[in-house]
Amino acid sequence: MTAQEAEALALQRSAGREIESETLWRRSVRRFVRHRAAVAALLFLFLLIACAVTPGLIAPYDPLEIDMQVRLQPPSLAHLFGTDDFGRDILSRLIHGARISLQVGLVSVAISATIGVLVGVLAGYFGGLLDAALLLLMDILFAFPAILLAIAIMAILGASTVNVMIAIGIVYIPVFGRIVRSVTLELRVHDYVEAARAVGARPQMILWRHIMPGTVGPLTVQITLSLAFAILAEAALSFLGLGTQPPEPSWGSMLSFGRDWVREAPWFSFFPGLAIFVTVLSLNLVGDGWRDAVDPRL
Repeated sequence: MTAQEAEALALQRSAGREIESETLWRRSVRRFVRHRAAVAALLFLFLLIACAVTPGLIAPYDPLEIDMQVRLQPPSLAHLFGTDDFGRDILSRLIHGARISLQVGLVSVAISATIGVLVGVLAGYFGGLLDAALLLLMDILFAFPAILLAIAIMAILGASTVNVMIAIGIVYIPVFGRIVRSVTLELRVHDYVEAARAVGARPQMILWRHIMPGTVGPLTVQITLSLAFAILAEAALSFLGLGTQPPEPSWGSMLSFGRDWVREAPWFSFFPGLAIFVTVLSLNLVGDGWRDAVDPRL
């Protein structure tokens, strides 16, 4: 095969893949729309994002305003979710806490995905000693339970929202790394990749144009599921006092403070726990629905 024929084959394969990817994307969206539970969960997430983006317009009260005259009030028309031990409106604090939870989830998953994709692509494409070294690094991170590794990182960095993002981001790097590596190992032996390599295409161009597009499907599913784990991890760290610090509202810290008033004011901890449960459930439903849509064999 001449260089011109190899280049033509690479271009033809690439164009065919782009058309096929577009068709598969539309089919996946249609299959996802038929998943009623996933669509309902997605609508709830849109509502949650609206609360996180414009909490000041939606929250009925200032989340930091203290009013001891209405402390530990049960749910009523004035305070739909009741008040806490400082008289602060729980609904308003939940709405403002959504911003922190989503921010931590998005930033930490962005850190995990960025580094994990880079590690997985390099390990899967080049192989050899680089692959062995990167796999060893990921196995070391996998050896620790996720929450214990996050606590250890927080103990080193200190308690703050930014450090929570970094800690959770580091914990989930191996998850993305292994997924991308497995996809890269499969794609690097395809004909269009071999053709591009035969015409002298540089590795970075092959990775960007031929390997990376093939990882989009598995990555979108994993990102959705990892968001749920990240929000749950942030709540756990805040519950232990290692995350968002008072008086900033956080679902995990609200749940932690509410446990001291479970008998006298069960709504204090019930609504933050419900917010965590519904959000994580919605993300899992969306992730499962999208996974079924992109791979109907499941």
